[in-house]
Amino acid sequence: MIDRRVWLAVLAGAAGGSVAIAAMEYFAARNTMPVMAVPFATSIVLVLGSPEVEAAQPRALIGGHLISTVVGLVVLYLAGPTPWAAALAVGLAMVAMHATRTFHPPAGIDPLLVVVNAMPWTFLLVPVAAGALTLAAFAYAWHLAVRRFDWPTRWW
Repeated sequence: MIDRRVWLAVLAGAAGGSVAIAAMEYFAARNTMPVMAVPFATSIVLVLGSPEVEAAQPRALIGGHLISTVVGLVVLYLAGPTPWAAALAVGLAMVAMHATRTFHPPAGIDPLLVVVNAMPWTFLLVPVAAGALTLAAFAYAWHLAVRRFDWPTRWW
């Protein structure tokens, strides 16, 4: 049986995830890029639901999204928006995240979105960089104010 403190932490993380998704949906509805919700929905679940794991730390959260998106943009530039290019971009992004110690599984969808939707280079800044930084700031504030949990275990 899980004790009361664990359940409170689970509920606080779930509430934070709900608040973050609601805010993201609010901004996505007023933006021309509704696909911005896809990469960050799973990141929110990871960062607020399992904040102690390596993949939920800011280095992985921010770095993983940025690196994966850059890989997708480079593959798109070199190979075009084909299904094979999308598959290659995801695989290369996984290698790049491991090589840079920024492995963040939710960021694995970024290169797929980039290649399949032929996203412009500005996608790297908005929504990816802006979204990852905003999510890190939200997670920090949420964990500190609501969960009373010291997140992150390290910033970089």
